[in-house]
Amino acid sequence: MITKKKVMRKFVRAVWVFNWFNSCGFTELCPVVGSRWDMERFGMKAVNSPRKADALFIAGYQTPKSIKRAQQIYEQMPNPKFVFALGACTLTGGMYWDSYNTIKRLEDYLPVFMYIPGCPPRPEAIYDAVFKVLEHVEELPDK
Repeated sequence: MITKKKVMRKFVRAVWVFNWFNSCGFTELCPVVGSRWDMERFGMKAVNSPRKADALFIAGYQTPKSIKRAQQIYEQMPNPKFVFALGACTLTGGMYWDSYNTIKRLEDYLPVFMYIPGCPPRPEAIYDAVFKVLEHVEELPDK
């Protein structure tokens, strides 16, 4: 039986990414989408459905209402799946850190594979995280 792990290990060329952005979250990924840091050239492909995604990029501050949707998106993703938290707002709540309605610790709600700090995070840091996913997938044991 062919599993997704075997297929990914053999044919891994790109990490398919589903984006979940609140507030200014998209502006954190804009340099990665631009021509200088073309994401598809460096092994990332944005998809429009979590059922096709390997990685979930979360950016911007999260509220209890929005984190429920992010959890639903995560549950729809096939295994192996990875969550990346981009930027200061996702790590600590950002400028809303003292608000009762802001999630402070994303790992209490989703299993975060890697935090990428910065506001916005550098494209090099995002690509470094994607390359670590590719290495991690290659090291997965056969089942």
